[in-house]
Amino acid sequence: VYWHAGQMRLPRTVQLISQWGQPVPAEDARTGDLVVFGAPGRHASHAGIYVGEGRFVHAPSSGGTVRLDHLASRHWAAQAISFRRP
Repeated sequence: VYWHAGQMRLPRTVQLISQWGQPVPAEDARTGDLVVFGAPGRHASHAGIYVGEGRFVHAPSSGGTVRLDHLASRHWAAQAISFRRP
């Protein structure tokens, strides 16, 4: 998505993505920001792209179907969440 929108290459792993770009406070998150799951400074477990209104798009597994989920859903709300902006 980032490549097609702006010729921007993201790091290959979620751990590297969790350190890429600039941190963004949750209250300032906007469409296009990265959502990273996992404690800051520790192992990041998953990432997606924030689309606004508390929702994000992601592939639940490698090769999985891309889908839209809510950050407030039971599974994702239990995770540590941070936002990054390229």
